[in-house]
Amino acid sequence: MIQHFQYKSLYSNENLPGWSFSFYYQKQMIAGIYHPNGQIEWKTDEIHLEKETELKKQIHEIMLFHVYDK
Repeated sequence: MIQHFQYKSLYSNENLPGWSFSFYYQKQMIAGIYHPNGQIEWKTDEIHLEKETELKKQIHEIMLFHVYDK
């Protein structure tokens, strides 16, 4: 389960798309960039492949709720 999810705009003009995010997952801090096309660029060195698919799904749901459903 993702805990303590935070995100912020990459740009000072918050109308431009692109966000950095961070959260904790299984006691590991994970960070990345969420691009406007939905692509996720990981900034954390180690993301286990079996976790990555589930994490991407959860991040997409969170971003849809917080950013696009304003």
